[in-house]
Amino acid sequence: MKTTTVKKKKVEAKAKDTFNSNLVYQVATSQLSNRRKSIAHTKDRSEVRGGGKKPWKQKGTGRARHGSSRSPIWVGGGVTFGPRNDKNYKRTMPKNIKRKALLEILDEKEKTNNIIIVDKIEATKTKEASEFLNKNSLTNESCLIVLQNLDKKTILAFRNIKKAKTIQFKDLNCLDVLTFKKTVITDECLKEVRKMFKKK
Repeated sequence: MKTTTVKKKKVEAKAKDTFNSNLVYQVATSQLSNRRKSIAHTKDRSEVRGGGKKPWKQKGTGRARHGSSRSPIWVGGGVTFGPRNDKNYKRTMPKNIKRKALLEILDEKEKTNNIIIVDKIEATKTKEASEFLNKNSLTNESCLIVLQNLDKKTILAFRNIKKAKTIQFKDLNCLDVLTFKKTVITDECLKEVRKMFKKK
């Protein structure tokens, strides 16, 4: 009996260490669907212009019965089951699931050495921002720079660099962290992120 309990504990420990990709996928897809804008729009037979007159009389012509030339089976008619711009793609996710998914990604990035912890993130010009990336060997890497406080000068400095994006730690989300390969953050800021997003 003792051996079986030890085995069960080992299996549970392994299960906890695994990356919950299903949870992260659900949160990321919900964010993508919330950002989606329904632009494509087709007109049905009631919206297409014309077709008020009956094309030919009901009987006597030998042709099929038609009441309007704007029927979906006619050229120039309405579209059946086409895309509509009134479709709602929004999906709601609970806050605790969003937080858990974000912590899952951060833990996985820490294991794969994709989180770079620095002492300070300070740059008033684009030149200084590029030098900061060169020091941390991030010139050719896509990186998300997490700021502790909203500093406009730092944001403007990194804005001109293609593969870099700045974000305040309060606005961290799964999609942004997944989009960029590297995450640059200070040690103090990382502790605050874990305190803020951990399960209460």
